[in-house]
Amino acid sequence: MTVKTACFKAVTSIFAGAMLFVSVSTQAADRTKLDGKFIQGGMVIGQTEKDAKVTFQDHELLLTDEGQFVFGFHRDAPESQSLTITYADGSSETVPMAIEQRDYNIQRIDGLPSNQVSPPEEIMVRIRDDNRQIGEARANITNENWYLEDFIWPSVGPISGIYGSQRILNGQPRQPHYGIDIALPTGSPVVAPASGIIRLVHDDMYFSGGTLFLDHGAGLMSAFLHLSKIHVKEGQFVKQGELIADIGATGRVTGAHLDWRINWFENRIDPALLVPPMPK
Repeated sequence: MTVKTACFKAVTSIFAGAMLFVSVSTQAADRTKLDGKFIQGGMVIGQTEKDAKVTFQDHELLLTDEGQFVFGFHRDAPESQSLTITYADGSSETVPMAIEQRDYNIQRIDGLPSNQVSPPEEIMVRIRDDNRQIGEARANITNENWYLEDFIWPSVGPISGIYGSQRILNGQPRQPHYGIDIALPTGSPVVAPASGIIRLVHDDMYFSGGTLFLDHGAGLMSAFLHLSKIHVKEGQFVKQGELIADIGATGRVTGAHLDWRINWFENRIDPALLVPPMPK
């Protein structure tokens, strides 16, 4: 077995994420203001006229009564993106956005047995059913604005895995790591990083083990993976900082940790860009 690791720019690190947190970019049109991280994996909050129609990547965005909205950029978002706003008076404008590109940590492993690269069909049946449940949970879109809260860390501990890293096994690219891993013992608490509604509770998914989805509104949703215990139920509202689960080592893992992920619809957001530096 051969292992090769390519280490790229430090922008993928948690420390770079902290720098971006305190150095907020703003790109704006005259009647619409945008504030956030204009980088792959970043999230942006906008403010426009409350009767406007805002479109990004074929999604008509949900606006609050005050005209606020949210959207985010995928891991591999191109350098140029745009937002289209149509106002109640019939006028419209397109807001161009320059997206900072990132390099990611890529590890190549060759010489693995084939059964360690591609699961057998009986396991694929289970994986497909897990994915079906995940899709149904993410289809719940609420016009709430809990995403406006200042996100906090769901657990405090050592960072053991970062957003965007990827393995290539026997020449086959695996799905990138879309979350941030926090290494803590089984039973350590997990709290809600922002308020929301619980959309999925599952004790034992094949890859992610104990799995919990928390809806922050307008298509933004957190996922918490590899949990040993879940303290909430589907449909339950939880406040920021409320205990929701315990860290575990369930699913396909080598040790106890929390894998925290965030989606805006199909776009995978880097959680490290939404929080301050990890407390020591």
